[in-house]
Amino acid sequence: MTTGAGPGPLLLGVRHHGPGSARAVRAALEAARPGVVLIEGPPEADALIPLAADEDMRPPVALLAHAVDEPGRSAFWPLAEFSPEWVAIRWAMEHGVPARFIDLPATHTLAWGRAAGDEGEEEEEAEAHAPGADVRIDPLGVLAEVAGYDDPERWWEDVVEHRGAGDGDVVAQPGAGDEDVFAPFVALEEAMGALREAYGSGGHDRDPVREAYMRLQVRAAQREFEGVAVVCGAWHVPALRQRTTAAADRALLKGLPKVRTDMTWVPWTHRRLSRDSGYGAGIDSPGWYGHLFGAPDRPVERWMTKVAGLLRAEDRLVSSAHVIEAVRLAGTLAAMRGRPLPGLSETTDAVRAVMCEGSDVPLALVHDRLVVGDVLGEVPRAAPAVPLQRDLDRSQRRLRLKPEALERELELDLRKETDAGRSRLLHRLRLLRVDWGEPAASRGSTGTFRETWRLRWEPELSVRVAEAGVWGTTVLAAATGKAEADAVAAQSLADVTALAEHCLLADLPDALPTVMRILADRAALDTDVGHLAQALPALVRSLRYGDVRGTDTGALAEVAAGLARRVFVGLPPACAGLDADAADEMRRHVDAVHGAVALLGDVPAPVHGDLRGRWHRVLRVLSARDTVPGVVRGRAVRLLLDGGELAQDEAARLMGLALSPGTPPGDAAAWIEGFVGGGGGMLLVHDERLLGLVDGWLTGVPAGAFTDVLPLLRRTFSAYEPGVRRTLGELVRRGPGERGSAAGGPSSGIPGFDPEPDTVRADAVLPVVRLLLGLDAEEEKTGEGQADDNDLVGVGT
Repeated sequence: MTTGAGPGPLLLGVRHHGPGSARAVRAALEAARPGVVLIEGPPEADALIPLAADEDMRPPVALLAHAVDEPGRSAFWPLAEFSPEWVAIRWAMEHGVPARFIDLPATHTLAWGRAAGDEGEEEEEAEAHAPGADVRIDPLGVLAEVAGYDDPERWWEDVVEHRGAGDGDVVAQPGAGDEDVFAPFVALEEAMGALREAYGSGGHDRDPVREAYMRLQVRAAQREFEGVAVVCGAWHVPALRQRTTAAADRALLKGLPKVRTDMTWVPWTHRRLSRDSGYGAGIDSPGWYGHLFGAPDRPVERWMTKVAGLLRAEDRLVSSAHVIEAVRLAGTLAAMRGRPLPGLSETTDAVRAVMCEGSDVPLALVHDRLVVGDVLGEVPRAAPAVPLQRDLDRSQRRLRLKPEALERELELDLRKETDAGRSRLLHRLRLLRVDWGEPAASRGSTGTFRETWRLRWEPELSVRVAEAGVWGTTVLAAATGKAEADAVAAQSLADVTALAEHCLLADLPDALPTVMRILADRAALDTDVGHLAQALPALVRSLRYGDVRGTDTGALAEVAAGLARRVFVGLPPACAGLDADAADEMRRHVDAVHGAVALLGDVPAPVHGDLRGRWHRVLRVLSARDTVPGVVRGRAVRLLLDGGELAQDEAARLMGLALSPGTPPGDAAAWIEGFVGGGGGMLLVHDERLLGLVDGWLTGVPAGAFTDVLPLLRRTFSAYEPGVRRTLGELVRRGPGERGSAAGGPSSGIPGFDPEPDTVRADAVLPVVRLLLGLDAEEEKTGEGQADDNDLVGVGT
């Protein structure tokens, strides 16, 4: 059985993930009816081939091989519905013909990188042995350049995907006769033969070893079966056709390193088939190729209909007339460019011009959702998996949390049992470095009973699950073991406190005692106030989860209270003699401790005592000590003022001292930054005395020192809202005698406001308020008279 290039097996050279190749393979197998089908791929997966016929198997999927003792050492062989290898497997299953993989075993592929001792090379080799990435040169690029094309994808579409297509036909229809069926394989073999003569192994010195193994497997199949068909990358066909001795091939394989491996099927995505994702699987547009493979007729018309449906779902006005015009324009562009049928470039240009009105913004959505796509495959439950993966699958089904390739947000209410279980599962997976979900800012309530997650399943997470299997056979056991190990290996106190927080979020009661013991030991030995201040907020946040999650946080409260007391004692001495950068960092620590102490007020008094009172005394010490940097002193005064522990007169007195002529301008500017930074602009708006002190100090800064303090002041005041900056500017412009009023003179009681509401302006708002409240519609239903507008004056003002 031959392809016309010579005697021997039927060699079907293909482009991995090429729909034209896939259709041609199916037609060739139907015509040849071989006794066995040999496919480029790892032989360890032979036992998994029958699963391809399972009704629950939906491509895209991938064969995953990983080292048993080192699961992170892995490789994928992805297959889409339009992959020739997948079509060959399905044809063999449907016709009861044996199918086998004949590429170099994964036991050697995975061991190669480790034997070389190069981790970077390991990843490269793992991808190199996956379909579509097995040579360093781009053979399609070379052939396209020879044919006068500057785009290999466009050349491939013209000579393969559009071959023999006419109006209304499916692209790349194979011919009806046997010669037409085998002709593309003969032509491709001749072209690859010329490339191999010119480039040898294409810069990949391991290809000869792989091809030697494949030749041995082909010889063995020929002895066992009558009629052998081989489906492999077209680049390998000339090497498989080459006449060599079995002894020479075995010599190339002698002494190859080995590693014990496991193999299974895992779900894959169209996005991971794309070069855009960083995984060189050989195609830029898997969604487009999937459409070409699945369209029964009129692929361009059907594609434009898909695009229109997507844009309509995004609330863009796209009619049937847009679809018709886009199809006509794509055909016209193809004719002008000398192409047999519109390709992706023509359809994209037509969509941009007709449906997107020349904008690339909606076109980017079309590319992301359709040209690339977010299709996620499925594998049957019968596929081999590590015990941890089995437990994860059970948890996903129990919690109705299905993995999806498309990113989505998940809002959780922790008061509900199902949502609480979902939260625990996602937090446990994060501890195991299986980042299926990422916490996100909630758009609704910010209470502790609400969580928002951003979910997206990536195929590589299957490898992470296999790696995490060393910690336990269930998600709970694995997360517990990983948390305990991380606590022992933690390098800083902040790392341990963050881990304690994760344990509470993930509900790991068995890991918490170990983490708390290590936390108490580290806290007792650590004398760095900065480290203690960094650790305290995470501990206090953890205390808040006890009410919602039902976790006993008594031991955590004792550690947090002890940590706070140590911060109180060590903070004043630690603030002495700091440079500008260290002082700014210490100010952030003071803010963090202040927030933590405020939250500690919810802890029972016998545990924490009068922590707030002690903290306020510490702030008073910081505000009055000259050795403390100005930015810290100013922040201490501000915190005391906000907490009602300092009268405004006293705050004004302290500001006057800090801004006195004897204070260096740089120190005074730092004090101002500490006091009015972080939302303090409203203090200046509503307190004329404080604004007057700042204004008077600023106008008295010597010219030589002004340029030194200007960057600091710009940084402070630029953080204010535009309205606050505008109001401050107006108040300063009017001068000290006129700051009491923005329009009505000094009789105004509130700076910047008139003493009475402006009823004329309020009346202009009333119609809009009535519309928003639905009063007019209600009156029309009831037939009652109009409501008195005086009832709305309070709303209007």
